[in-house]
Parts: sequence; C-alpha cells; structure tokens
Amino acid sequence: MSPAEPGAVEEPSVELPAVAPQLRELRRRASLTLEAASRAAGLSPAHLSRLETGQRQPSLPMLLALARIYGTTVSELLGETVADRDAIVRAADMDPTSAGGWTYWQAGAPGRGMQALRVHVPYGSQGDIVRVHPGEEWLYVLQGRLRLRLGDTAHVLAPGDSAHFDSLTPHRIAAADHGGAELLFVHTLLQSPTAALCLGPATGHPTSGETS
Repeated sequence: MSPAEPGAVEEPSVELPAVAPQLRELRRRASLTLEAASRAAGLSPAHLSRLETGQRQPSLPMLLALARIYGTTVSELLGETVADRDAIVRAADMDPTSAGGWTYWQAGAPGRGMQALRVHVPYGSQGDIVRVHPGEEWLYVLQGRLRLRLGDTAHVLAPGDSAHFDSLTPHRIAAADHGGAELLFVHTLLQSPTAALCLGPATGHPTSGETS
C-alpha cells in the first residue's frame, strides 16, 4: 500500500477489489478528467490514479466524497446493484419552487448525472452575473424571448429555439420581454456547483430538491 499523502489523516480503508474499476468507470461516465475529479475530492491526481488502479484502497470518507462528486451512492461505487429509478415524472408531482423571482419545476428524476428543470425566467432580475464552470448546459425556449450571452456574443432566442453549450464559456441568460420567459433547462449536475449555474441569482436556486 502506498504511503498516505502529506498532511492526510489515515482512515480505515475499504478492502474490496471491485472498487477500483468502478471508480474509473463512474468518473468517465461523469465526463470528469482525473485532474478535475481529484481536485473536487481534495486528492492529488496521483492518489486518485492509485485508487483507480487498485494500488491503494479508498477510505470511507473518500468513498463518500467521490460518490457525491459522481452523483451516485457508495453502494454503486462498491459495485452493488442499484435499484431502478422511476423513469416517469408526472406533472402533478412537479411542485414549483421560487427563488429570487425565478420559478423552477423539477422535470427529471433525482440521482441522475443530469438535472432537468422547467424554469420561468423573470424580466431583468439577473443583472451582470456571468457564470463560468465545468460541464454542459442545454436549454429550449417554450414561451417568451430569452437573451443569452455566450462569451462576447449576444443572442435572442424565440419559442422553439434552443442552445447547447460548454459551461466554461462565460454565459448569462435573462428574459427579453417584461412577461418573462419559460424554458426547459438541462445541465450536467455532477460537474456544476449550484451557485455556478446560469439560472437565477447568485444563491438560492434548487438542485436535486435542495436549496443552496
């Protein structure tokens, strides 16, 4: 077993050979590089690489951190069978959540690698907030017109228009009309801290049923 990283507190390890291939597969499924995943977990890339190749066994705190980053459970990291999630979200179950003048409806199942929302964007509420973060975002305008700035380019999207972009591109959205705009929004939850998303004010918008 390799020595612990400098400054790290040694924790009881999980001696399960199935952990290593699961760690690598789930990281790749999350579209995270070794460097990005290790940085989010507070590890060095070399340490995470040793975990993925079985040269070192993860501690339980490490498993909990990696499960959070990969949007899964410790059971799945350990190779255990994950219960089937309900694939259908009924309209009656989409309770609205309001934050900072924005209204959200969860349009996807929890615990997935992506989060789907139906969103009402109020007019003129976002100001000069520009977002930059890892991941991808996709949106589709249902009603009203939406102003979308990607880098130095401004776009106005009408109903039926959509956009799919890398979230590392500086971006901002706002309603173009006083009546606001309504859209479908999908993002890679695994890579996108809630406060970094282009939706809503700097804090207060929901993610997987929680409010940051």
